[in-house]
Amino acid sequence: MRALLPLVSAEAAAEAWGAGVEAGDLEQSLWVRLLERLDEEGPPGDIGRWVRDVVRAEARRARRTAARELPYRENRPPENGPYGDEPAARSEAGPERSALRAELRRTLRAAVVRTPGRCPRLLTAMLSPKDPTYREIAGELGTSQGSLGPLRSRCLGCLRRMLAAGVAAPAPGGKER
Repeated sequence: MRALLPLVSAEAAAEAWGAGVEAGDLEQSLWVRLLERLDEEGPPGDIGRWVRDVVRAEARRARRTAARELPYRENRPPENGPYGDEPAARSEAGPERSALRAELRRTLRAAVVRTPGRCPRLLTAMLSPKDPTYREIAGELGTSQGSLGPLRSRCLGCLRRMLAAGVAAPAPGGKER
């Protein structure tokens, strides 16, 4: 088990940032999964690959969980509480939310620029505040309106993978590595 410590630490540290969790949490999840596996099936054959796969699976689970979590909203009237000494309920439009939204927009725009082929132009047109129609987007890209659906699907899939994994753009031509 001690021989696995450097590998587990390195894998957890590599995946933690992209998942938005602490590396220690990923390590702890891995050790729990390893103990469960030892009780049921015995040690894995290729322990290095198993560690990598489990850390990545736990990072994906953490990303999905974080995406579904909602902030806690207290059941208070918008004014001060009944005794007058409770602080007012927090506003949804505070500076923290504005900063987070701006950061998300910057992250999305940066990822759009790194997408392959015609995807940057298509995704930029789709994200336009003017909300163009498919006909307008097709005219801007110089392509048929019927080909936008499959192209959009490929580009959004590529963008989704890039944002979920926090990795660089795929190989030229949109092929995954």
